[in-house]
Amino acid sequence: MADLKQLKLRRFLYFLTATITLFYVVLALRDPAFITENLETKLLDLRIYVKNVLKTDDTPKDILIVYVDDKSIKEIGRWPWKRDVEADLLRNISKDAPKVIAVDVMLSETENAASDDKLAETIKVAGNVVLATAFITKSSDSSFAGSSDAPDFLWDSAFMEVKTVSNINWKKWAIKPEKVLPPIEKFARFSSLGHVYTLPDSDGAIRYAILYVNFGTDCYPHLALQTARIALGLKQKDMILFGGSSIKLGNMYIPIDLSGRVIINYRGIKTNYISVSASDVIRGKIEKGFFNNKIVFIGTSALATYDQKVTAVSANSSGVSINANIVENILSTGFLRRSPNVIEIIVICIAGILFGLISRFRAALSSILALICISVYMFFSFYLLIKSNLWLNITYPVAAMVSLFSLQTIVKFLAEERRGRQIRGIFSRYVSPQIVNVLINNPEGTHLGGKQQTLTILFTDIVGFTTISEKLTPEEVVQMLNEYFSDMVEIIFKWGGTLNKFIGDAIMCFWGAPVEDNNHAVHAIKCALNMIAKKEEIQVKRLSEGKAPIDIGIGINSGEVLIGNIGAVGKQMDYTIIGDNVNLCSRVEGLTRKFKVHILISENTFKEIRPHIDSGLLYSVSVKCVGRVAVKGKAQPVSVYDVKGLPTGEASEIVDEIFDEVIYMKDK
Repeated sequence: MADLKQLKLRRFLYFLTATITLFYVVLALRDPAFITENLETKLLDLRIYVKNVLKTDDTPKDILIVYVDDKSIKEIGRWPWKRDVEADLLRNISKDAPKVIAVDVMLSETENAASDDKLAETIKVAGNVVLATAFITKSSDSSFAGSSDAPDFLWDSAFMEVKTVSNINWKKWAIKPEKVLPPIEKFARFSSLGHVYTLPDSDGAIRYAILYVNFGTDCYPHLALQTARIALGLKQKDMILFGGSSIKLGNMYIPIDLSGRVIINYRGIKTNYISVSASDVIRGKIEKGFFNNKIVFIGTSALATYDQKVTAVSANSSGVSINANIVENILSTGFLRRSPNVIEIIVICIAGILFGLISRFRAALSSILALICISVYMFFSFYLLIKSNLWLNITYPVAAMVSLFSLQTIVKFLAEERRGRQIRGIFSRYVSPQIVNVLINNPEGTHLGGKQQTLTILFTDIVGFTTISEKLTPEEVVQMLNEYFSDMVEIIFKWGGTLNKFIGDAIMCFWGAPVEDNNHAVHAIKCALNMIAKKEEIQVKRLSEGKAPIDIGIGINSGEVLIGNIGAVGKQMDYTIIGDNVNLCSRVEGLTRKFKVHILISENTFKEIRPHIDSGLLYSVSVKCVGRVAVKGKAQPVSVYDVKGLPTGEASEIVDEIFDEVIYMKDK
C-alpha cells in the first residue's frame, strides 16, 4: 500500500514537472516583452555591473570626450554658444590631427552668415567631422519641427548599398521616422551626418543602439557608425547594409536584429572615457598633441543642456558618452550578443529532466541539488557575459527551476505531512514519541504493507490474576490494571520497545521494528529485568497500603515474524506481528509458573544474547538453562533459560546444563 502511494506520488511529480517544463518552454518561445523589459533586462544590468566591477582599469586611450560642462558654461557663457566660439573649439581640436571629430550637439539653426561661414570653413578644413542629425518619430520629442522630406545633401550620408538577406522583410521592422532635422546645409556639405535617434526600453533605460533608420527610400547610419567608419579610414561606399541581418564596415561585420539594433556593452563609470572641459580647449590649456590620432567626441554634460540619459550602468549618463561607447563596441566588435532562443529551451528541458530526478530524493538533498543547479546556471550566465559578451537569458530557465523545485517541495511536504499524520496515528499507541519522530523522518522503515523480519518478542502477565480480581470490585480491578500497565509501558518505551497489545492482564511487546534495532534481544532482556525491579517496588507499595501483593511472569523469544498493518481495511487496522515465534513466546511465558521463575527466555533468544554477554554489552545477569520443552509445531524440543539480575558490577554468568528429560506442555 505504501509503495503504491509512493508510486502515485512519483507519477504525479513527473506529471507536474512535465507540465511546468512545457509552460516555460512556451513562455520562452513567446518571450513576452513585459517580462524581458521588466525583469530580464534588470538581470542583464546586474551582470554588466558585476563585469565592470571585476574589470581592472582599462580606460580606452584612443577615445576622448570634450564636454560642454558646468565649468565651461560658467567660464564661456550660457549654452548654446556663438558660432565663433564653436569654431574656435573645433579648430583647436582639429589642429592636433585627430582621426575623427564627432559633434554630438545639434547645429540645425543659423546664426548669421559670417559666423556660420566661419564654422563651416573650420569643418571643411578639418575634413573629418561627423555631425548629429535628429530623426523624429511620433513617439519621440515633438518639440523638433523637422521636415518630412530629406534634403538633397542628406542623401550623401545614406547607405550607398542596401541588400536583402534570405528574403527578410527588414523594412517591416525598421525604425521609420516621420521627420528629419539635419544640420544647416553649410555645415552638412563638408561633413558626414549620422542620426542620434534612441529608443529607450519601457523603464526609460537605453540598452540598444539603433545603427540605422529607414527614412523615405533610404537608410541612414548612426553617428557612432559614421565615426567608426572615418576612424577606420573607410569611405561611405565601404558601408553595406544587409537589412535586418548585419552591417559590413570594411572587412568587419556587425550583427544586428530585425530593427537594426545592437545591445550596447556598457563600460563602468570608474573606467569611463578620458574627458576634458571644452573651456580648457578653447582657451588653449590642453597640451599640444593631446588629440592627435584620437577619436574625439564633442558633447554636453552640464545639467542645463538636458542631455542626460538612463543606461544599464547609470541613471545619469551623458548622451555623448553613450555614443562613444557604441564606437568602442564597433571597433572592438564588443557588442553584447543575445543567445539563440533555442538555448533557453534546451536549458529548460534539461532542467525539467534534472528536477524530475531530483524529486526522487529526500527534501534536504533535493534542496541542495536544486540550489547547485540554479547557482551553476547563474554563474555560467555571468561567466558568458563577462568572458564572451554573450547575454544568456536567466529569467525563464531560473524561473522554471525555482517553480519546479517550489511546487515539488510543496507537493512532497503535503504528502509527507499526510504520511506523518498517518504514522503518528498508527504508532503513537505502540512506541515512544521519540521513536514516532524517527519514523516520521524515515517512513520507509514502517513496512505497513507487511514484511518478514527477525525480532524479539516479550509477553508478560500477572500471576494468579483471576484469583486476585475476584477479591476486588470492578473499579479496583481497573485501577490496579491501569497503574500496572502505565508503569510497565513506560519501561517498554524506555528500552525502545514497541507495545503491541493488552490481552486481559497480559502485555505483548517487541523489539526490532518499526525502528531497526540490532540489539533487540539485549534490550528486551534489560526491559524484563527493569520490569521485575519495578514489580518489587509495586509490591512494597501495595503491602504498605494493605493490598494483596502481585507477581508477574515474563517470556521472551526471538525469531522471524510477519509484521505489518493488519486488520479490516477501512474499519480497524493494527500494527502487529504474527507467526509461530509469537505463539512460542506466549508458551514460554506460560512456563514461568512451571519452573517457578520470573523471566524465561527461549533457546533462540539465548543464542542472540550470548555474544553480548561474552563481549560485556549485557552485564550483571545470570542465565541458566532450566529444561527442555516439547512445543506444538516444533520438531525438536526447545531449551528454556531462567534470567536473573545480579548485583551491579558482578560479572555475568551462564549455566548451560544438558537435560535429557523433555517436558510436554499443553497448549496455553
